[in-house]
Amino acid sequence: MNDLNDLTRLNNDVNGNPRYAIHFLKLNTRAEKNRSGDYENLSTTDLYDIAVKRANKLGGRRYHNKQYGGGIVFSTYNTKSLLDQIENIILELNLKNEGITLV
Repeated sequence: MNDLNDLTRLNNDVNGNPRYAIHFLKLNTRAEKNRSGDYENLSTTDLYDIAVKRANKLGGRRYHNKQYGGGIVFSTYNTKSLLDQIENIILELNLKNEGITLV
């Protein structure tokens, strides 16, 4: 489960909007992190690429900075909503990987 402590506050973007970084592993499923099943041959780079693609759907971008390696940056005023969206995506994917479908 994600909480507000998973987000790291960054400097505002050029338009003054608040930015937050989150580690890419927060956007990976259990099977991907454990490298089990279809995911056993994944490298760390592959995990990062998967996480970035998921983050892009929520407005996140790859964070290129030495201070925060493996980060994904979001520009948002509503951090609670962002964390809820991330949690919902990961929950759905975890259930799908376990063969459970939501009605």
